[in-house]
Amino acid sequence: MRPVILKGTLVSLAVPVREDVKKVWLWYNDRQVRLFLTNPDGILFLEDEVEWYERLRREKERNRVFAILENATSSFVGFLGLHKINHRDGNAELGYVIAREHWGRGYATEAVKLALIYAFEWLNLRKVYARVYEPNVASIRVLEKNGFELAGRLRKHHHVPGYGFVDELIFEKFREE
Repeated sequence: MRPVILKGTLVSLAVPVREDVKKVWLWYNDRQVRLFLTNPDGILFLEDEVEWYERLRREKERNRVFAILENATSSFVGFLGLHKINHRDGNAELGYVIAREHWGRGYATEAVKLALIYAFEWLNLRKVYARVYEPNVASIRVLEKNGFELAGRLRKHHHVPGYGFVDELIFEKFREE
């Protein structure tokens, strides 16, 4: 049993535990999951993910990372983070990953909704932003369903295998909107 921070209809945001690291490592080495993440050609070692987990624990003032749990089974289906938290300027960057076998069920959409509640109500931030590669239509839909608006575009900014150089889109959501 792990502490649940926010509970939705389909999923909850919970405290990540060390046992999650092995699944994260498997997801990050799944080429379909990794395709639209930074460094899509990267190969990660389990030790890299253990170090990542330890770094997140130490830097919890700049990052809030949550395990995404499916409510029906309490299964760990993904994770979500508010990164680069800047209390002075009132913003943070949002990132999320859902295991491939759980795609298309609305989990990311609801997890992002919960993260916005946490960012705006608990952290008192004024803005959350996210970066996404243009071919990642599913992630763009998740952001738009949660009220994010396109704020900018870096043209032909990243190389994605199978797509070539693609635009990086920057979305933002303000608390007031």
